[in-house]
Amino acid sequence: MANNSNDIQRSALPIPDLAYTGTVTYDATSPDTKYPPIKRLLPPEGAPNVLVVLLDDVGFGASSAFGGPIHTPNFERVAAAGLKYTRFHTTAICSPTRAALLSGRNHHTVGMGGITEIATSAPGYSSVRPNNCAPLAETLRLNGYSTAQFGKCHEVPVWETSAVGPFDHWPTPGGGFEYFYGFIGGETNQWYPAIYEGTTPVEPWGTPEEGYHFMDDMTQRAINWTKQQKSLAPDKPFFTYFAPGATHAPHHVPAEWADKYKGKFDQGWDKLREETYARQKALGVIPEGANLTTRSEGIPSWDEMDEQLKPLLAREMEVYAGYLEYADHHVGMLLDALEELEVLDDTLLYVIIGDNGASAEGTMEGTTNEIFTMNHMTDMEDAAFKLAHIDDLGTPASYNHYAVGWAHAMDTPYQWTKQVASHWGGTRNGTIVSWPNGIAARGEIRNQFAHVIDVAPTVLEAAGIPEPSTVNGVTQRPYEGTPMNYSFESVDAPERHTTQYFEMLGNRAIFHNGWTAVAIHKKPWLASDHGLDDDVWELYNVEEDWTQTNDLAAQEPEKLAELQRLFLIQAARFNVLPMDIRSAERINADIAGRPQLLKGASQTFHPGMKRLSEGSVLSIKNKSFTVTAAITVPDGGANGVLIAQGGAFGGWSVYLTDGKPAFAYNVLGLSTDFTRSEKVLEPGEHSLVVHFVYDGGGLGKGGTVTISADGTDYATGRVERTQPFLFSIDETLDIGEDVASPVSSDYGPSDNQFTGEISWIRLDLGDDNHDHLIDQQHLVNIAMTRQ
Repeated sequence: MANNSNDIQRSALPIPDLAYTGTVTYDATSPDTKYPPIKRLLPPEGAPNVLVVLLDDVGFGASSAFGGPIHTPNFERVAAAGLKYTRFHTTAICSPTRAALLSGRNHHTVGMGGITEIATSAPGYSSVRPNNCAPLAETLRLNGYSTAQFGKCHEVPVWETSAVGPFDHWPTPGGGFEYFYGFIGGETNQWYPAIYEGTTPVEPWGTPEEGYHFMDDMTQRAINWTKQQKSLAPDKPFFTYFAPGATHAPHHVPAEWADKYKGKFDQGWDKLREETYARQKALGVIPEGANLTTRSEGIPSWDEMDEQLKPLLAREMEVYAGYLEYADHHVGMLLDALEELEVLDDTLLYVIIGDNGASAEGTMEGTTNEIFTMNHMTDMEDAAFKLAHIDDLGTPASYNHYAVGWAHAMDTPYQWTKQVASHWGGTRNGTIVSWPNGIAARGEIRNQFAHVIDVAPTVLEAAGIPEPSTVNGVTQRPYEGTPMNYSFESVDAPERHTTQYFEMLGNRAIFHNGWTAVAIHKKPWLASDHGLDDDVWELYNVEEDWTQTNDLAAQEPEKLAELQRLFLIQAARFNVLPMDIRSAERINADIAGRPQLLKGASQTFHPGMKRLSEGSVLSIKNKSFTVTAAITVPDGGANGVLIAQGGAFGGWSVYLTDGKPAFAYNVLGLSTDFTRSEKVLEPGEHSLVVHFVYDGGGLGKGGTVTISADGTDYATGRVERTQPFLFSIDETLDIGEDVASPVSSDYGPSDNQFTGEISWIRLDLGDDNHDHLIDQQHLVNIAMTRQ
């Protein structure tokens, strides 16, 4: 029996259990024995289901729902049943947008002034959400909602991402979600993803050859969870956060989806911007008088690009377009399931088409494999190489990203891209809201200013749930967003979110009563090279200048000064200060003041350990190292992987094949140096040792390999070149098998488990570390590309 849910005190969470104050009898059979029945906790009557869909790295000008060239019929389907918001904003980068969305507070308030990998001890940049800012999911769960998250989570502090937690900032349990199925970090290989169910790593059900893709997998999981939830608790609403990796790099998609767009982008990015701009005016998602901004400084024109590369560049965009349409298709599958369950009309649905502007992190020409750029090894990816691998784009044989020019085109009609919080190209994302049983309007446009922090208070107002004053005994900081519900029925309702600051990596802006003052500090592809006080501020009257094309700073110095002062007030209020444009200091955990999971020069692993991120493992790069494995070979011999780090696009592995020890070092998926023994490791206990002696003389050099067992040399070999910075963005170190894509071609992506017994494996580092030669700014660039 349900409770009278509207009479419950909901301001202090969890809702206290009230003691029974009636008569207690001696005998339960006494006629005076009367206890009220146990009542299930439910939200207030009429509270809707809530589904928030958040796409990744999609600019305002990508989706056909907002005039873009990419067919997104399911986004248009949602818009036809609801409202398009043309002035909805994000924070210009991934982790901060997600932290703000899920908390209802500004990103600096919840410690996410940057991405987790460059966190500092300053409150606004720690990556640690304070416990006085309980997430929306927790509030809904404690009010009787079922809660689940699917897809990307990039809000876990880096020192908490291992198997030992703590899990206070994971989706479950700390984030308030009862169920989580997805990946932790900025991106993952969509063909071979690093997946968690709850806090436990799990493996995909199949390989790409068997039809596996993470977008499809997470969708099926979401559908199955929803069907189970409605089967077992049909009167209990759900809150589902559906956050695909799409369309963040790598742009992985089945070829037939990319092939839909063959020839559609041969005109290049400049012409594409003009075409999109015309469609946007026709759709009414920008005013008739809005101007098309000029190409942002530093981005080459299409005509400037090498003619021989243009087929490759066009294919990059075809693959990206296919990826977005593929994501739209799967969102449609989820909507179909809700329709089948007859709950779609009673679901408050947000489709936020991008957590920031489109990504300009793919270089001026794009790449077949991001790891080239991250390892400063772009010399290995010249034009001839790229053209030779054009058919690999989007497939399991690539880890691809498109050129900066395409990113700018996807942000049409605005200036700049992701990372640039100063201009709308980095922060304005097309957003669609529908709730058929709660919003009467259909197919209409709303132009009121909104921000991602507005989602949480909107959901609570729709559900009739108050903001909690305390959660788990902690007094809560009020939401900083503005409910959008006022705009649901009125196109002319005066906007209520009238002031909003923006800041990311020194790029900053303030919106206030129809004006914006903005300052760009650095471009996404360049390092910071000057102080904040040297930045040039621009001023725009956005009521008259929708796209920020007419800089009024010189004509309106008093208005500019007023807004600059207001920015500083907001910055002080919301933990933006001190703004942090440092590079080396933020990479060095000791200087930055964040914890480190590992220290020392030796690490021991045990059977069953797997999915250990690079941050959870001592780094063997640019130095000598030794791997020692205490193993038992059974009668009949043994095969399989003892230890592997990385995958098909770079890594190393120690394994037995036909009973013979072997070591493989894979450089960027281009070449693999093998050291293989001709001698079989006989049955019995062994101490198998692989010793790598680094050549020295710089970063990424080669070295010599010796394989020995029980003091006897089995093989020697050479590694000609190593990866100096990163093996993989998402692939891991695994003991007893090599999960996801395989490092070595001597075994496949599955059934490569070691068939003997492992007692332990130890990794010891040499004392010839060359990491002091690393350009720290490059480490910052790696971190930013991974988010």
